Amino acid sequence: MSKYLQKKFALSGQGGKDLTKAIFCCALTNISLMFPMGILFLFMERLTGPLVGLEAPDMGIGGYVGISVVLLAVIGFFECLQYNATFLSSYQESANMRIRLAERLRMLPLSFFGKRDLADLTTTIMADCAFVEKAFSHFIPELIGALISTVLIGVGLLATNWRMGIAVLWVAPVSFLLAALTRPLVDRMERRQKGKKIAASDGIQECIENIQDIRANNQSADYLKKLDQKIMDVESITVKLELLNGTLVTSAQMILKIGMATTVLVGASLLVSGSISFMIFLMFMLAATRLYQPLSGCLQNLSAVYSTLLVVERMKSIEEQKIQQGREDAAYRGYDIVFDRVGFSYKEGEPVLREVSFTARQGQVTALVGPSGGGKSTSAKLAARFWDIDKGTITIGGSDISKIEPETLLKSFSIVFQDVVLFNNTIMENIRLGRKGASDEEVLAAARAAQCEEFISRLPEGYQTRIGENGSTLSGGERQRLSIARALLKDAPIILMDEATASLDVENETLVQEAISNLVKDKTVLIIAHRMRTVAGADQIVVLKDGCVAEQGTPEKLLEDNGIYRHMTELQNRSLSWSL
Repeated sequence: MSKYLQKKFALSGQGGKDLTKAIFCCALTNISLMFPMGILFLFMERLTGPLVGLEAPDMGIGGYVGISVVLLAVIGFFECLQYNATFLSSYQESANMRIRLAERLRMLPLSFFGKRDLADLTTTIMADCAFVEKAFSHFIPELIGALISTVLIGVGLLATNWRMGIAVLWVAPVSFLLAALTRPLVDRMERRQKGKKIAASDGIQECIENIQDIRANNQSADYLKKLDQKIMDVESITVKLELLNGTLVTSAQMILKIGMATTVLVGASLLVSGSISFMIFLMFMLAATRLYQPLSGCLQNLSAVYSTLLVVERMKSIEEQKIQQGREDAAYRGYDIVFDRVGFSYKEGEPVLREVSFTARQGQVTALVGPSGGGKSTSAKLAARFWDIDKGTITIGGSDISKIEPETLLKSFSIVFQDVVLFNNTIMENIRLGRKGASDEEVLAAARAAQCEEFISRLPEGYQTRIGENGSTLSGGERQRLSIARALLKDAPIILMDEATASLDVENETLVQEAISNLVKDKTVLIIAHRMRTVAGADQIVVLKDGCVAEQGTPEKLLEDNGIYRHMTELQNRSLSWSL
């Protein structure tokens, strides 16, 4: 059973065992709550005489009171056991599930994140895991536990009197059949609700991130109107879903209540005919009231269990994605990066790179230039195995990177992109991210080499100043220099750069270029360039156009060839003379 639950609800091995334990604890608790009825039956049997052909032992009032106390203790024990088995284990499994999903995401290629909405992924890890936690602690154990206890108690009732047993039990399968038949309708509604929620979350996040542009273009009223509509859509679909669930649950519970009527009618008929005694009739009436209570709760939880299955389906869609794997140890013969007839596409049938071949040699600066959309950034990211190529090979020091585990591979890379990512932490810790465990002295040395000390000294708490989300309290040039300090601290043999100075003013550009000069010494450097003057001193230039290598060679050679590189250089030189 634990194996089935593990597969059905995407649980860990221990989670499957814990859920199985929780289910049986719920079943035992439900059965134990029937014990007082047995004592009452035995006590009444002593007062009225044998009821089913068996004579109850004469224990006296004290004996019955003593047994009642023991049974109360047993019920309390099972309740405690159920609490520990459901709540504590579900919290642990929820934590494990979040970690497992995060680990899976860590090993997925970046192409996955380009296809999935980030708000959707955030919802899966946070809200969905929280919902599953509640399902494991409330809905699923109680539902399956109630079904097990109902079957066992039903067998006892049928064995006592099959006609009265049927009168009590027939409503249970009918109620659950009604709920099961309506599942496809509920599933469709819940999928629509999930889509509306994600759209609203995207809208809110987009509004917060782009509030300056929205206000600058006088679009606040229009944008908020559209956002209000998305939120109203969520409210509308939620109301419809709750109405649907409420109608279905209430209908099923009404059918369940009919069981009391059939129990009375059948019992009265059998009582009049002398087929059963009054105490047997009373016992079945009490059993029916006790039996229907957990079943009524199960019907309320059934729609939540259906929702859980949809949530688990979303989690499985992440866990079933193909991960990037490889050796955790890599032996490089130098750090030359070689592209050999590389082909790649983000979408099937839409190639971005075609037969790309070039070599970025250790100790040299290789610049990737060319028109927008030519494949420059894609090539640089493929070198670090952000994605896996469709054909050809990429090697570093003779080792095929597709055979190397991505995190092992990235230990050899320092990456400085135009879009800097910083964290809401201190400057010291943002730089230390380049090398875990680096001493404060090493961090300070990297900051000095990256020309950071000048602006850090002006901050209220120096290196211990928190810089806000993504470095919101710093300028673009300051953020860029911090990213270079991080790369300097890492001191990896391969440098990837995506035009780190393109959006900076003249003063910051000069400082960042000095920092870059310190960074690239004696390394394999692959730089993406948009300004031709930035790469005039590169050792090799590779011109990419329409996903193919159009030209490659030294800057001097390409200028003589009168090709794309020369044309781009002349256009940019001509633009320098432009004025308002």
